[in-house]
Formats: sequence, C-alpha cells, structure tokens
Amino acid sequence: MFNPLDYPLIVLVLSLCCFWTSGLIGAWFHEKTHRPAEGNRDDFKFVLGGTLTLLGLIIGFTFSMAVSRYEQRKNYEEEEANAIGTEYVRADLLPPADADKVRPLLKSYLDQRILKYASRNKKQIQQIDAETARLQTEMWSAVATPASRQFSPVTALIISGMNDVLNSHGYTQAAWWNRIPIGAWALLMMISIFCNLLVGYSSQGRSAFLLLILPLTLSISLFLIADIDSPHAGVIRVQPQNLQSLAESLN
Repeated sequence: MFNPLDYPLIVLVLSLCCFWTSGLIGAWFHEKTHRPAEGNRDDFKFVLGGTLTLLGLIIGFTFSMAVSRYEQRKNYEEEEANAIGTEYVRADLLPPADADKVRPLLKSYLDQRILKYASRNKKQIQQIDAETARLQTEMWSAVATPASRQFSPVTALIISGMNDVLNSHGYTQAAWWNRIPIGAWALLMMISIFCNLLVGYSSQGRSAFLLLILPLTLSISLFLIADIDSPHAGVIRVQPQNLQSLAESLN
C-alpha cells in the first residue's frame, strides 16, 4: 500500500503547494471583504498569534516524537548486534559439529540484517524478510537439536542466547513500525492550513512572494519530521554501524 509519508520529498512538495495556496486564498478573501474595524483588528491579531503559537508547539511535539522513535531504532540496532555477537561466542560451548552449523547461520543472518538497513526497494525488503525468517528457523533448530539430545545448563545458556537474537529482531521490527500516528499528521496539516489562511488574510496587499515564507518554513519542518520518521526512505536513517563492526570482526 502506497504511503506518501514514506517519501519525504512528496510531503515537502505537496505541503508547500497546499500551504501557499491557502495563503493566497486568505489574501484573496481579504481583498473581497470590507476592512475590519480597529477593535476587530486587535482581536484578529490575538487569534493569529495564538494559532501560530499552537502550531509551533504541535510541530515541536511532533518533531520530538520522530526523534524519540529514531533513537529507539538506534538502540535496538545496538542490542541486536550485541545479541548476535554473544550467541556467536557461546557457540564454542556446543559440540564441534553443532558449533560448525550455528556459526555460518549466524553470519548469514547478520548479513541479512545489514542488508535490511541498507535496502530501499520494497521488493528486495520482502525477499530479505523471507530469508531472515528461514534463517531464524534453521538457527533455532541448530541449537534445539543438541539440547533435545542432552539438556544441561550449557545448552540452556545457548538456547537463551538464541532466544535473545530472535527477540531483538522482533523488538527492532516493532520499532520500525512505530511511526507518528496519522491523526497527528492530520492535526498538524489542518492547523498549518488555518495559519496560512489567517496570515494571507492579514497580508494587506503584500506580494505573493512574502506569503511564500511561512509555507516554505512549515514544509521544510514537515519534510524533516517525515524524513526522520521514515525508517527506509528517509535521508536521515539508522546506520547499522554496530552490525557492520560485528561482521568485520567475525570475518
């Protein structure tokens, strides 16, 4: 399903056109109506100032939501690298034949996780997810088989480590799905449109270029928020530095 929030450039262009058009509509409506009385003008400035203040607070709150989700994705990437590295070391406790099965699987699994962070193509991401699920099944079977033959504290430690590897992947995926709610985006867009209408109405014959300043500022702000909030399509993305460092050390 196509989601425009996954493409920050689309958010930038559409919001800029929408906000600038709103400002021009407000200016046109001002020209067609009578000039308000002095008392009404003061009330209008009060409403405009309050609306712009509310817009600034909502933008700041939404930006904070996006940054917190970005930090969460970074933390889970680090935890995932630690879980894989720990389980790779614990594989030494297995019998040599079983250890020789677990280590290549963990390396292949690590390569798939790095590819997941670097990929932007949805079809390729689906293939990576399928291969990751297959490797998870094989890795669990590789540690469960020796445990079923002879259960001991050592095999329990190995199974616990593999469970951490699988759980860390689930936490990471949940963090990638944890996006800014659509309702928050809708509220931000509506208040931005109202603010541009009010600014356009108060323009008093100013040029259309001056009416572009606020829409451009708001559009860049929304672009930055959407870019940070998008795990795959954004320019600002989590880099798998810990996973890549682990892959280099294992190779």
